Amino acid sequence: MKPTTLPIALLDPSPRRMELIFRPDRFEELQSLVQLKPGPGDPQFQKPTPVEIDAILPEATYVIGQTDMPQSRLKSAPHLKAIINVEGNFLPNIDYDYCFARNIHVLATSPVFAHPVAEIGLGLALSLARQIPQADQAFRQGQEWYGLTGSHSAVLLRDLPIGIVGFGDLGRALLELLKPFAPSHRPVAVYDPWLPDRIIRDAGAVPVGLDKLLSSCRAIFVVAAVTDANAGFLGAKELDRIPRDSLFVLLSRAGVVDFDALTKKALDGSLRVATDVWPEEPFDKAHPIRTAETAVLSAHRAGAVPSCLLEMGDRIVEDIRLINAGLPPISCKRGQAETVGRMRSRPVKKT
Repeated sequence: MKPTTLPIALLDPSPRRMELIFRPDRFEELQSLVQLKPGPGDPQFQKPTPVEIDAILPEATYVIGQTDMPQSRLKSAPHLKAIINVEGNFLPNIDYDYCFARNIHVLATSPVFAHPVAEIGLGLALSLARQIPQADQAFRQGQEWYGLTGSHSAVLLRDLPIGIVGFGDLGRALLELLKPFAPSHRPVAVYDPWLPDRIIRDAGAVPVGLDKLLSSCRAIFVVAAVTDANAGFLGAKELDRIPRDSLFVLLSRAGVVDFDALTKKALDGSLRVATDVWPEEPFDKAHPIRTAETAVLSAHRAGAVPSCLLEMGDRIVEDIRLINAGLPPISCKRGQAETVGRMRSRPVKKT
């Protein structure tokens, strides 16, 4: 019997490295499902050249990576069934309309980041509430204060009304971690204009408008994606609505906030600010937010957990197996025709 020819997968994972995405057994499983080009023995295994990409696309069924896919390239790939982005965002480097017209799945491995980012979000909020970094620094300098004297500005997260701005995968993962801090008479408030209220209620939260969330919540988590409609939607006017000395944790993209206005709030002490994301990365070494005494700052590391990246490989293998069998992918996040073109994320600069 003539052996079955495996479908071709163009492998272009940069800035990820294959050993960070696939466990050895999963990589072996992947190779049982597709023929990788360039293959593991090729010098350009990590990053094929544009010429190599154009040579592979006419026979490719899958693209694994964040390869630029304008219409000209898509037209040269008549067998293409799926583009699987391992950077984690729907980037503006694909002709999405053409993909959807051709029934090409556009997938992202972004669900793997939801729980690890939610965990660090909770950690950042607790750090702001209990001033953990400042207490650690004072102790190391021999300037610690014991007992109540060292906690005169501390608050309990469970005493604060909590709000979440954005309710995608990250927002839902975060809600589950925050529920123990939200008493039954004061459930977590959620604002997400892309979702019906029922979805938010069914998850155990309360849907509210943005103004109400900002003015009534004392611990606010911003996890909204950047779109063409919401860039900078949390400006100086919106930040002024937040009660003084509230916790403000920014986890999704800095582009949703007026970062200068947020910096001012951090510097004058009117908000306790924590952020894991920045307008530009690497960030300006001389930026004044670095001097904000109550701020907690993190270098876009919330989702960069080895086990989280390895889950990407699990999801890729699962979905390729389904697509090979003529079934829809379910493990990765599927781009939706109505919304994917609105996303305004930028590619990561390094793993």
